[in-house]
Amino acid sequence: MNIFYNIKNLIRESIEPLIGKYNINFKEVENFTVEIPKNKNYGDLSSNIAIIFSKVSKTNPLLIAEEIKIQICKKLNLLNSVDIVKPGFLNFKFKNKFWHTFLHNLKESFSTSFDIKKKKILLEFVSANPTGPLHVGHCRGAIFGDTLANLLSFIGNNVSREYYINDYGNQITYFVKSVYYRILELEKKKKFPNDPDLYPSNYIIDIAKNIIKKNIIKNFDNFNDVFENLKILSIDETMNMIKNDLSQIGIKHDKFISESNLVKKNIIDKAIDILSKKNLIYDGVLPKPKGNEVDDWEPRKQLLFKSTNFGDDIDRALKKSDNSWTYFANDLAYHLDKIERKYDLLINVLGADHAGYLKRQIACTHALSNNRQEIISKVCQLVKLYKNGEPLKMSKRAGDFVTLKNLIDEVGSDVVRFMMVYRTNDSELDFDFDLVKSQSKDNPVYYVQYAYARISSILRKVKKIQALKIEDLDELDNDIEINIIKKISEWPRCLELSANHYEPHRITFYLYELSSLFHTYWNLGNESNELKILNSNNDYNSRVFLISKIEMVLKQGFGILNIKALDKM
Repeated sequence: MNIFYNIKNLIRESIEPLIGKYNINFKEVENFTVEIPKNKNYGDLSSNIAIIFSKVSKTNPLLIAEEIKIQICKKLNLLNSVDIVKPGFLNFKFKNKFWHTFLHNLKESFSTSFDIKKKKILLEFVSANPTGPLHVGHCRGAIFGDTLANLLSFIGNNVSREYYINDYGNQITYFVKSVYYRILELEKKKKFPNDPDLYPSNYIIDIAKNIIKKNIIKNFDNFNDVFENLKILSIDETMNMIKNDLSQIGIKHDKFISESNLVKKNIIDKAIDILSKKNLIYDGVLPKPKGNEVDDWEPRKQLLFKSTNFGDDIDRALKKSDNSWTYFANDLAYHLDKIERKYDLLINVLGADHAGYLKRQIACTHALSNNRQEIISKVCQLVKLYKNGEPLKMSKRAGDFVTLKNLIDEVGSDVVRFMMVYRTNDSELDFDFDLVKSQSKDNPVYYVQYAYARISSILRKVKKIQALKIEDLDELDNDIEINIIKKISEWPRCLELSANHYEPHRITFYLYELSSLFHTYWNLGNESNELKILNSNNDYNSRVFLISKIEMVLKQGFGILNIKALDKM
């Protein structure tokens, strides 16, 4: 049950007589909103319908608001008041009976109607370079992407989860060389080179040992001779490592796309041909990079894409000085491949170090699709780790970093998943080990799970929730009880806003606020028998019914976040 959707439909019905009176088309006024006022003193819900209507009908919004108010009051008898506030907002205050009716009509599935167009969506996330295990920086984007996929699927979209394997280019060559030199170290006692481009970490030794055990490559005398086979084996090892790390936090991708395979299929040539026919490719000279001085920079002609035609800051190079394709050219091919698979929406989840890629990805997608392909890119900012009040620093290449596995082993999957979406993705996130291990209100994961466990303990004592009439819920007349019902009613709206704005952090905020209301309710019951959820007078059926609905919402939220609903703590 979605009261926002229901009230919106009521308003639609209420303005029907006015549509004819003012000789306007309903489509001109259908994009009005029903929201919760920022100031709760203004009412329970607020709508801008009169403002929208007045602009189209060229009438006074306050007068239109009065007319709409009269029509609404005819249709809904559970209103305490409808107030009109300049410049023409309608603010609704409902009787307690309205909230009791809402609560009574809630089904176990909490079925909802979402005012959202359902789509076929390709969501690409994680896509970490296959050069080692996932670290904490990857973790945030992984959980953000997976939670977003869960959310978009929950409200009815068809979502495919994809991982792009960057297995092409110099970085991969250095990685494979690192494995090669570790094999020589293990097999022939040759010292690992002191080269800053190589990966000296211990996990490279483990990869080397596994490749030696497989005994597929018989001779390691010449790197160039074994490179291709060693590359396949090395990337298989790291991808298995990455997939295992992801499985520890409940993430599974539907498809893995290899950059090398796209190159082999000549999809880059196909993309370049499409852009050339549109006159979007040319030989030109890029301006000198801004910021730090580049001593060895010199102007030279390059093959360039006119990405500025699509809102980018500069045109983008497609070939390097050695005439090989740039990373962006390969990215161009990947986005063409996505476009040809015919999705309504492409979503890319990028790390903080790829924030500069947003405009060029949008530019190439719009250019290749004739502006028909919708694409959204979300950047997950850095995660800062703190322990004992001190920051922990990471350096992946040096091998001095906190892996995703380290993090899960120390605090658990549930904590990691909840905290990584507890802040908006475009702000940095502080992850404090001491905080997330504490059993206090300051630890949101504990606080929310503890609310669920407390409710479960009560429901175990009751065993069976009795069927209630609406009149039985009249006992729920305390402010805290009405506020809890109002918060429960906001759940569908929270999901809708989270999905519309691609912001899963709204869910964690909501669950914390709902849990906080429950804990307050629990504490009030400890102070006064009148508000005790289970009391000796056996007049607690309505309160048990109320908390069962809190449990239902929390469980649904946990499902989207993919964290456990703990019956006991």
